[in-house]
Amino acid sequence: MIDMARPLTVRPAFSPIAPDAAGMPLYRAVKRALLAAVEAGAYGPGDALPSEGDLAGAFGVSIGTVRKAVDELAAEHVVVRRQGRGTYVATHNAGRLMFQFFHVERGDGVREMPSVEPIAFERGRADEDAAQALRLRPGEPVVSIENALRLQGRPVIHDRLVLPASLFRGLTEKRLRERPGTIYQFYQAEFGITVLRAHERARAVGADRSAARVLALAVGAPVIEVRRTALSFNDRPVEYRVSIVDTSRHDYVNVLSRAPADSPTAAMP
Repeated sequence: MIDMARPLTVRPAFSPIAPDAAGMPLYRAVKRALLAAVEAGAYGPGDALPSEGDLAGAFGVSIGTVRKAVDELAAEHVVVRRQGRGTYVATHNAGRLMFQFFHVERGDGVREMPSVEPIAFERGRADEDAAQALRLRPGEPVVSIENALRLQGRPVIHDRLVLPASLFRGLTEKRLRERPGTIYQFYQAEFGITVLRAHERARAVGADRSAARVLALAVGAPVIEVRRTALSFNDRPVEYRVSIVDTSRHDYVNVLSRAPADSPTAAMP
């Protein structure tokens, strides 16, 4: 019996790829087709992809070519392989947040999920910094969010987030506060926005009055400022975040790895 309450998803019919018509290595053409299907929602978070054998038959390529394409999608956190079960579209959860997007830990290496203390939620207009990061025009509508993140019971991070209002229609302070999981899980489940990666720029600064108040520091105390632009498919910016981190007891730790060959960051030094 069909559940009429659940919308039916039409799976894409993948077409064979002619080697001389792809204009790129075959595995990259396969990767692009799979990525387009995921971005379009044909395969949603948690959905299983067809088997590598079925994909190879549909695209008219070898299983090795499909495997190379899927390897890169897994490295970019678009899909996840489950031993003996298949390949699934990746979902956001607390484990992924801690592994991929949260880099603050205590000086002795202790890591924990931060508790979020909401401070402000308001609608406004994008300033020049947010507009540039989000590829908006200055003055376009945005949603601004301010939080304190606590570790071991102490405020350690002062977060200020800016979201394009056009991507988060219907977002309210109540919905944000009552979300059951991480904020990126909330974006994915409620708005169909998947954060795949982020570009960050960090520098040492003195705490301004706002950060000093939230973090219980003296104005001008040394802190780290991290400016992050969260990116979705095709490197579309979906969130601009400025984090002020109190590093008196905590460190900002990042694990470096090589990007896939066709990643936009692969050529960076």
